[in-house]
Amino acid sequence: MSSIDFVNVCKRFGPNLPLTINNANIQIGKGEFCVFVGPSGCGKSTLLRMVAGLESVSSGDISIAGRRVNHLPPAQRGVAMVFQSYALYPHMTVAENMAFGLRVLGSDAAAIEAKVKKAADILQLGPLLDRLPKQLSGGQRQRVAIGRAIVKEPDVFLFDEPLSNLDAALRVQTRLEIAKLHHDIGRASMVYVTHDQVEAMTLANKIVLLRSGKAVQEEGSVAQFGSPMDLYHRPQNLFVAEFIGSPKMNVMPAVMVRAEPDHAVVDVRGQQVKAAVDARAAAPGAAVTLGIRPEHLLAGDAGEGALLQATLQQRERLGDSSLLYLSVAPGAPLVTLRLEGDAPHAIDEAVTLRVRPEQCHLFDAAGKAYARTVTLPS
Repeated sequence: MSSIDFVNVCKRFGPNLPLTINNANIQIGKGEFCVFVGPSGCGKSTLLRMVAGLESVSSGDISIAGRRVNHLPPAQRGVAMVFQSYALYPHMTVAENMAFGLRVLGSDAAAIEAKVKKAADILQLGPLLDRLPKQLSGGQRQRVAIGRAIVKEPDVFLFDEPLSNLDAALRVQTRLEIAKLHHDIGRASMVYVTHDQVEAMTLANKIVLLRSGKAVQEEGSVAQFGSPMDLYHRPQNLFVAEFIGSPKMNVMPAVMVRAEPDHAVVDVRGQQVKAAVDARAAAPGAAVTLGIRPEHLLAGDAGEGALLQATLQQRERLGDSSLLYLSVAPGAPLVTLRLEGDAPHAIDEAVTLRVRPEQCHLFDAAGKAYARTVTLPS
C-alpha cells in the first residue's frame, strides 16, 4: 500500500498562461479510494497525469509512499493507469493484451500466466481470454484494460474517466465491479477521475472537489476534500454545496434577522426561517444565502419547521419519486422539492413548504458556510 501526498502542487502549461492547478494540498491514505471530481476544465486529469509522471509539476511536491516522485519516470513510480480509451491491441487476444506489458519488461512466462489468470478471475474474464477485442462488449473491453493494470500489481491504481464511453446500464455494472476490485485488492490505493458526482459519491472513501475558472487563481484548486458524507452534509462553501447532490441544493437569498449560539433566523422574501447554524459573526441585516436540499424540504404545514408559501411551476415524474419546481416569489430562482412516489400536485397549485432548522445551511456574502450546530452522519 502507498499513500500519496500533494504539497503546494501547481501546474502551468506556459509562462503567460494562468495556473491550471493552483496550490493543491491533498493527502490520500494507504488503501484509500480517492475520487477527483469537478466541472470541466478544473484540472482533474492533469492532477492524475502528474501522479503518473505523464505531466511535469511546475512547483510543489508529489510523494508516493513518502518518496518524492517529481522527477521519476512513470515506470519507477509503482503506478498503473487505466485510460478513458481502452487502447487494446486489436490483433491480440484478451490474455495477450493483459500480458503485453509484463512481456515487454521481460517477466518470466510462468509468472505472467499466473498473474493473468489471477486478474481474469477477479474480473470474471476467464471464459474470454482467447477472444479478440472486436468480439467483446464495451464493458468487457474496459475490464480487460483494468486487468492489464492489475497484472502489474501496482501500489497505486489511476483511473481517468474509465466509464465515460459506456452506456448507462454498463456504467452501473462496471462501477460495481471497480468497487469490488478495490475491496478484493484493498492493499492498493486508487485515484479515480470523473465529472459524474454519482460515481464520486458511490465509489469514494475520499472525494477531492476541484474548482475551475477564476476561482482557481484566487482561492486555489481544491474547494474541499473529505468523505462523501462530509461534503454532502458539511459543505465548506456555496460551490461545494451546489455541486454535490443531485438535484443540486436549493439556494435562496436572505437577510440576517438575529443569530444565537445554536441557531440563526433569516428573512427569505418576507418569510422567516430558522437555521441550526452558528452565524454570530453576521450582523443583523447582513446579506446571506440559505441552502436546503430538495430531499430535505417537506410539503404541507403539519409538523415542525418554518413555512414557505410557493406555487408549482413544473413537475417531473421519475417513477419512484417526483421533482416539483416551485416559485417562492416573483423573479426568484425556482425551488426544487423531491417527493416520494407520484406527486398529485397540479401546475399553478399553491404548495406549503416546511423547512426544518437542522436541514438548513447558511452561507455568508462571500459564499463561506457557517458552522452547523447539529450532529450529522460522517
